Amino acid sequence: MTRKNANLTGIFAAIPTPFSADGSTIDELALRDQIDRMVAGGISGVVPTGTTGEFFSLSDAEYRAAIRLNVEAAAGRIKVIAGVGSTSTAGAVEYVTYAEEVGADAVMVVPPFYDPLSFDQLMAFLRRVSAATSLEIMYYNVPGATGIHLDAAQLAEIGTIDGVNYFKDTSGDAVTLTDILTSRTENITAFNGWDTLTFLGISLGAKGSVWGVASIAPAHAAELFQTIAVEKDLERGRQLWAPLWELSSVLESVNYPAGIKAAIELSGHVAGPVREPLLPLADVDRERIAASLDRLGLLA
Repeated sequence: MTRKNANLTGIFAAIPTPFSADGSTIDELALRDQIDRMVAGGISGVVPTGTTGEFFSLSDAEYRAAIRLNVEAAAGRIKVIAGVGSTSTAGAVEYVTYAEEVGADAVMVVPPFYDPLSFDQLMAFLRRVSAATSLEIMYYNVPGATGIHLDAAQLAEIGTIDGVNYFKDTSGDAVTLTDILTSRTENITAFNGWDTLTFLGISLGAKGSVWGVASIAPAHAAELFQTIAVEKDLERGRQLWAPLWELSSVLESVNYPAGIKAAIELSGHVAGPVREPLLPLADVDRERIAASLDRLGLLA
């Protein structure tokens, strides 16, 4: 099949799924407002229905609706990489196929979780998913959730599969990320996905970052990428990075979806609650986030 070239680069916000006040439904107005805010911030795109989007708590109908609504709200102004996660290959294929049908620009695919796949099983899974779509695939490398730990050579090898042209590195393994970025493999393009390694990844040549903090501070995130990756101004980049690192560090110390939603709320926007089994943050953690937002000038 002819592969659709998404030409992904820059900052992509890992965005939450806004819920109604009681958590029972998707808040479509808040979702559209969120996309408008991302567009105004100048980032390259969004990644809905990933970890930050609480895909694991969505019904099948809600999962599909979240992808469709984000594509419709983006309306071609920014790119939408639909997060795809399922405990079966058939389920992943269904969501990938649906994402293409409703106009997503690419898909970010996490492999089936709970029972960690062998590398051969992972390769077979990605080949099956790739064969089902003409969209480019970003492999979601998140060993903390999948139990699949890949080294730089294996990450390069999954890039030999047609269509698997990117990976989001949420391993927190700075050594492996550095290894693949400095090896300059042409098989696969790296995106950073571990918040506190954003500066490192971009400065080493990552083509972009899928970053939850960008859903809170899109303009700050876009400016950081422009300064480091485009203007090559590391000194200015370090100045911009310091308060962003602080917020990233706080968010990594709490439940991440709950932290992102709390930060969005504290900055004056609507994201709704997290769904159980996740719980709202303790007051002490909200206070830490508020202090970080204040230093960025984002506290409402």
